[in-house]
Amino acid sequence: MNAESGAMSARTCMITGASSGIGRATALALARQEATLILVCRDRGRGEATIAEIRQQTGNRDVTLMLADLSSQQSIRQLAQDFLATDRPLHVLVNNAGIVNLQRKLTVDGLEEVFAVNHLAYFLLTHLLLDRLRASAPARIVNVASTAHRFGGIDFDNLQGERRYRTMNIYGQSKLENIMFTYELARRLAGSGVTVNCLHPGGVATGLGSNNGAWAQRIVKVIGNFMRTPASGAATSIYLASSPQVEGVSGKYFVNSKPRRSSRISYDEAAQRRLWQLSEQLTTIRMVNAES
Repeated sequence: MNAESGAMSARTCMITGASSGIGRATALALARQEATLILVCRDRGRGEATIAEIRQQTGNRDVTLMLADLSSQQSIRQLAQDFLATDRPLHVLVNNAGIVNLQRKLTVDGLEEVFAVNHLAYFLLTHLLLDRLRASAPARIVNVASTAHRFGGIDFDNLQGERRYRTMNIYGQSKLENIMFTYELARRLAGSGVTVNCLHPGGVATGLGSNNGAWAQRIVKVIGNFMRTPASGAATSIYLASSPQVEGVSGKYFVNSKPRRSSRISYDEAAQRRLWQLSEQLTTIRMVNAES
């Protein structure tokens, strides 16, 4: 698997948040490598437009749209059920979708929305697809995190902003949770043929945060002039999904396609296990060791 045409042929990849930004750029790049793509989007119109663009630019027609609202656990379960019913293999899962909110909002499940979409959706969808990933091994899980994880630690007494809601602290904590989940999952998957890594894409002009109204949209547009393009920001996601150089590499945090140290707290195994246990409770599932 490499960046050349045909490098990902016969490999099936699922990408969440695939209709814009980093997800869309990742999908385009993997399509050029002839991967079979499953694009997970919330909006049908934007999803279909993305598929049309991919087919026009790459000639790859093996692209399927699946709709899901990743803030809803029922919708995530339906997505997994519908995919598993196709009996397709799954070689790469890119957990990419993410949001940032200026104010605290609750999901249909009564959970804080940033925590639900940015962390619990990764956790739940990965669990539901894990047996298929194992059966398709060698397989890879790629979790899109951020350097924003360094904004603070993990506050188990304010995990969902119940006591105080500070936008960047809550967003940064969700990205820290992505990394802690990656490290804990890598240990549990050791020897299974399924690897899991996470990454910081760089400061990317993706429109993240533009869901917060006209004022936020103007700020996002101005800031975007000084940031990486989505194609540049997607480079590490693409590398982790397809490069032979990371075959068998697991439990690492990457920046600019190179392994880097994440924040000190991210390596706290007791905190990783505590987050895992809480995530199990909040998704009403139990993720098991690869050996079981």
